[in-house]
Amino acid sequence: MRRALGTAASPANRCTLAYERVMPAGDNSNLSVRPRYWDWPWRYGGALGTTAVALWAWYLWPVMHQDPFIVFLAAVIVSARLFGFGPSVACTVASVFALDYFTIAPRFTFALSLNDVERLMLFVTISVLTAGLARDRRNAETRADEFRSRMAAIVESSADAIFSATPEGIITTWNRGAEELYGYTAEEAVGQHISLVAPPEKLAEVNRNTSRLNQGEAILSFHTERLRKDGSRVIVLLSISPLRNRKGDIIGHSGIARDVTAQTRAEEALRRNEKLATAGRLAAVVAHEINNPLEAITNLLYLARRDPARQDGYLEQAEKEVERVAEFAHQTLGFVRETSSPSPVNVAELVDQVLLLYQRRLQNKQIQVEKRYSGDVVLLGFPGELRQLFANLIINASDATKPDGRLHIRVRQMHRSVRITIADNGSGIPPEAVAHIFEPFFTTKQDFGTGLGLWFSQGIALKHRGQIRFRTSTIPGRSGTVFFVTLMGVAPLPHVATQELSHAQS
Repeated sequence: MRRALGTAASPANRCTLAYERVMPAGDNSNLSVRPRYWDWPWRYGGALGTTAVALWAWYLWPVMHQDPFIVFLAAVIVSARLFGFGPSVACTVASVFALDYFTIAPRFTFALSLNDVERLMLFVTISVLTAGLARDRRNAETRADEFRSRMAAIVESSADAIFSATPEGIITTWNRGAEELYGYTAEEAVGQHISLVAPPEKLAEVNRNTSRLNQGEAILSFHTERLRKDGSRVIVLLSISPLRNRKGDIIGHSGIARDVTAQTRAEEALRRNEKLATAGRLAAVVAHEINNPLEAITNLLYLARRDPARQDGYLEQAEKEVERVAEFAHQTLGFVRETSSPSPVNVAELVDQVLLLYQRRLQNKQIQVEKRYSGDVVLLGFPGELRQLFANLIINASDATKPDGRLHIRVRQMHRSVRITIADNGSGIPPEAVAHIFEPFFTTKQDFGTGLGLWFSQGIALKHRGQIRFRTSTIPGRSGTVFFVTLMGVAPLPHVATQELSHAQS
């Protein structure tokens, strides 16, 4: 990791830094810290030297003369920790000779009593067991160091911005991806509050997220805006999780941010393209639907000029035709009119408006429409977008249905959501296209399809906390497609809007 990671004063970070000074991040060799075959002289020499130090300590420390096994057992443990299991066994053997030759009476001989032999055997057993435990602990620490080093290398080389902070929101680590995304170096960011990269209007969001994290709640991926050092704004996909110690206590937060500015703008461009395509289809429908009333108005005005006696009747009929045009234009505006805030929406009424708009198209193909609405179903949403969602599904169903076909539409209230079912007995979706129908620019309408309708519709459903599922069949005589749209409404529900929604449902 970068030097900034060491500023957290974490022993793990310091160990990681020490390891990286020995093993560069770009080295693809084996990361296991294992003794190499040319290291054995100093390892075994070190073990024998440890035995000599233990003997010297025993000689200079009279209190150890009462029980010399303790100091030599300590030498075995040190050898196992520093040099490995094999050198610790060598240290054990050397310690046995030292104990026998120097410490066990009679000294400077190899004559041993049965009691001395038993004591030495017990020492060997304890030493080997202790050396094994010390070796296992050393190996575990080595593996932990390797794991921390690998994680440090992964975090540092990640293109995503990865950072951590204290429970109070003070930045403690800042990787290279965060430097590139936000423009602040690790030295500039570490020690600052996380609000350093938050726009003024997002400070409440930062405080709210910090409070949720300190309560142990993870912040799932969400889109938000952040500020770069140069003052420019960037759209990021941000996810944050609480950091816990072994006891389960929260000791900080860890976040991952990805720059999705280009992706978001591309998706917005696709949405605009789909709206333009929808506007083009609507223009054709509007031209066709308004043409007949305009012709009737022209004829009625001509008759009113020619027949003054019946002029009032002709003008009254012309006025009705004008009202018909105005009503149709009002319904059409709902498809292109943007609203800045959600409002209570009667789902059945929206579906009926879409059906009325495309009524002539359905009549020309002699498609029979069957509707089943379970009362007034209301949710909080954006009416214009929901009209586009229903229009896309109804248009697709009418295009797939042959003349004299049937279209079933059902709207019903579920436990906490609204389900809209649109089913047709058309040709069905080919098996090879099933996995791709929600992808942008994928279409089975080779001549006139944009490939954005279902992708756009899925986005609208997700915006309203819902989803679109479908079932399809291409079996002759049993072919058709059923789309299930489940919507929960826009969240969070403002207090005022909730009251309006309750009033609308009542």
